[in-house]
Amino acid sequence: MAYDPGAIDATLAAAVGDEPALIAELRESFLDSVRRCVGAMKSAETPDAWAAGALRLKGLAASFGAVRLMALASEAVSGPAHDNAVLRRLHRAIDRL
Repeated sequence: MAYDPGAIDATLAAAVGDEPALIAELRESFLDSVRRCVGAMKSAETPDAWAAGALRLKGLAASFGAVRLMALASEAVSGPAHDNAVLRRLHRAIDRL
């Protein structure tokens, strides 16, 4: 799956126009939300809580055009809770955003 580093910025620009400061603020809010979702997954006490965090992450990623992140979140939903390999790949994908 290809990674498009400009997808999030393009999605934000389409929503708010050519407002670099607003785009930067919304991008940071997006990243904060992504990190909270992953944090919720890490601290999940049950498989259902893990899946709920992954579903939130998937929806958030889909809303912003973060295709790779969305695919990883989908994998987390259908896989075992606290899958360290998925968590590592999620962190790498987030770092690339």
